[in-house]
Amino acid sequence: METFPWNELRSDEELVKLSEESFDFPVMIFKHSTRCNISSIAKYRIESDACSLDKSVKFYYLDLIAHRHISSKISELFNVHHESPQILVIKNGDCILDSSHLDIQIDEVKEVLSI
Repeated sequence: METFPWNELRSDEELVKLSEESFDFPVMIFKHSTRCNISSIAKYRIESDACSLDKSVKFYYLDLIAHRHISSKISELFNVHHESPQILVIKNGDCILDSSHLDIQIDEVKEVLSI
């Protein structure tokens, strides 16, 4: 089985880079609590369904237990409330989708990206 193409988000600098990249292609951030069963279910659903997304989407993974401060920076930068688990779709420097818990659906990502 092929490994999912997560890019781990571990620093403020990577967050700034991610925001800049979103002007070239859509970016999805998955904020994951490694201690939460619902978060594990959401991660599994993303990994199972994301193959239907356009290959230009870049996937970032944030381990909330290890990097909680980055979640706070994400909230500030993209003007969203912190949730866990949570996906954010960033395009042209703006958050165009914010979903959490069992509302996380790849079909919704496809819809906002018009794929």
